[in-house]
Amino acid sequence: MPPPPREKKIHLKHVLVIGQTKGFEHDSVSAGMAAIYEMGRESGLWEASLRTDVELITKKDLGRNAKNLDYFDALIFVSTTGELDLDDSQKKDMMSFIKDDGKGFVGVHAALDTNYKWPEYGEMIGGWFDQHPWSTFNAPIINEDPNFPAVRHLPHAFVKWDEIYQPKEWSRDKVHVLLSLDPAKLNYENNPRIHRTDHDFAVAWDKMYGKGRVFYSTLGHTEEAWSDPDIRKMYFEAIKWALGMTEGSTAPHAREQAGDH
Repeated sequence: MPPPPREKKIHLKHVLVIGQTKGFEHDSVSAGMAAIYEMGRESGLWEASLRTDVELITKKDLGRNAKNLDYFDALIFVSTTGELDLDDSQKKDMMSFIKDDGKGFVGVHAALDTNYKWPEYGEMIGGWFDQHPWSTFNAPIINEDPNFPAVRHLPHAFVKWDEIYQPKEWSRDKVHVLLSLDPAKLNYENNPRIHRTDHDFAVAWDKMYGKGRVFYSTLGHTEEAWSDPDIRKMYFEAIKWALGMTEGSTAPHAREQAGDH
């Protein structure tokens, strides 16, 4: 006898989407949160809880029918800024959620511009924001791993109108770079905001943090980015990967030399 159709729902994943801002507030936070909610609903792959507070980032029993981290399979920070309202036990629970429980983390744009006083956060995500040397511009981007699910749909070289963060305390040796700016197509003249002498500006990367999968991209700064099918698909596939539904490399690799394909 076939199982009732509702049984499929057992496999539905749960993601917690956080849009708390304690610093600069991006207009795109609502668009990004809504897009992640819609993608889950349209695909039937996940159910998203959208929050602008961080109360649920805990493993404590909150009572009142509130969910905690044990309920969720991935955590997504959408352009969070500044020092989030997390106490020490919440920080410990969040890291254990990723590192020990093997749950996923996806960081969107300003997720790199947050929690500067929490060293383990920088270690987990891969670095911190250190200016956007060209502000919002037609960014010349290279796809460094066309086999990875989140960037497979993108060409080898393309242009996106977006704000690209320069990361500090970031090293290619510690992450698997997926997208980066084409160093041959950037203007370096009279730009005091350029701090990376290696001119290595990653646009998206992934990595492991303990048992957990971590994905970050600087794309998604503008509201318009969230109606761009390329950006939506990148984050859709990144969330699927962070949830363990697909496979992709997390091994660091050298930068491709000019002319390599």
